[in-house]
Amino acid sequence: MPNRYLSDTQLAQRFSVSRQTIWRWHRERADFPRACSLSVGCTRWRLSDIEAWEASL
Repeated sequence: MPNRYLSDTQLAQRFSVSRQTIWRWHRERADFPRACSLSVGCTRWRLSDIEAWEASL
């Protein structure tokens, strides 16, 4: 099964927070999944990593 990726906008909608909050979590929370740089200017999070993080909460 291919990996699915989510943008910061999609994550913000998923968690009902702002895009800035997603980036703050990425910067400040060690338990928040790391983003992947798919190309220049294209940063995404693996859906499987996000789902695992949600399950651990």
